[in-house]
Parts: sequence; C-alpha cells; structure tokens
Amino acid sequence: MEAKAVAKYVPMGPRKVRQVVDLIRSKQVDKALTILKFTQKAASVSVERVLKSALANAGKDPQVNIDRLYVEKAYVDVGPSLKRFMPRAMGRATRILKRSCHITVVLREREETKRPA
Repeated sequence: MEAKAVAKYVPMGPRKVRQVVDLIRSKQVDKALTILKFTQKAASVSVERVLKSALANAGKDPQVNIDRLYVEKAYVDVGPSLKRFMPRAMGRATRILKRSCHITVVLREREETKRPA
C-alpha cells in the first residue's frame, strides 16, 4: 500500500527544495519528521507539510500500519517561472526569474522480513 501527496506551485526554487528532500528519502516517517523539524532551511516547512499530508492520506486506509511507513520516493519537479524585470543603471532592465516547484512524497509500508530459524 502506498500513499502519495503532491504540493504544486510552491514559490521556492527547486534546487533549494531538493537539498531538503534528499535528507528524508528512504527514512521512516517519524525520523523524517524529526529531521525536517530541526533543519534550518525555509523549504523544510513546505516539505513537512507535504509529508504530513501523505501520512494523513495513508491513515485513511484501515489496513495500513502507520508505524511501519517510510518515505519510498520524494522528488521535486520544476514549476513555472514568473518573469519580472528590475530597473538597472542607464535606463536598462534585467530579467528576474521567480521560480516555483512541485513537491511529491510517496510513502510505503515496510515489509516484515522473516529471519530463518
């Protein structure tokens, strides 16, 4: 069983968000939430929100054991950029790109490994 959550059009650069997402990939959900809580990046708030949403989506299925969930996939895609201009010297202007991204988190229940007797 897998649970998925997507946040679209997050107003942050994808490279900055990927640094945070790389920290939680393939971790258990409770450890991932702890990592995000103590990460000193602005993107950790958005990633934590998506992770909690995926956890709530998994909680809707009564067959899922929430204690055994882990982050199977976590990735960031590039969203549309807003083009803006900033005035510069001598009547010129420079283009400013206000980047956005799409954050996706997929949770899966860890299989129990049976040890041979």
